[in-house]
Amino acid sequence: MQVKISVRHGHLNDENLAIIREKAEKLTHVFDRLTMIEVTIDLAKTIDDKVRVEFLVQAEHKHDFVAQDSHQDVIAASDLALHKVQAQLRRYKEKIQDHRRTPSTSHVAGSPQLDVADE
Repeated sequence: MQVKISVRHGHLNDENLAIIREKAEKLTHVFDRLTMIEVTIDLAKTIDDKVRVEFLVQAEHKHDFVAQDSHQDVIAASDLALHKVQAQLRRYKEKIQDHRRTPSTSHVAGSPQLDVADE
């Protein structure tokens, strides 16, 4: 898996880049079939003085996941965006795993079934 970090309108120190890279690499704990993670950090301050961070995560079979968030602190903005993309990956993983389960999740959860014979 490849991690690309690009910074627009400024420069980040190596310590912050290493922290963001380390956190991005942990996405493989959620979903292990990732092919590339691109992190774009936009340091151009907006009106409310926030930094914007965007994650573009590519998985096998041409699935792309995108999440972005902004905050005054670069690390906090990356954490917020990372949380969003983790949620997307978890939902996707559950979706593809549910198709292979027998019995279905609704039967295991004990959802009420209609009994026609009782009427």
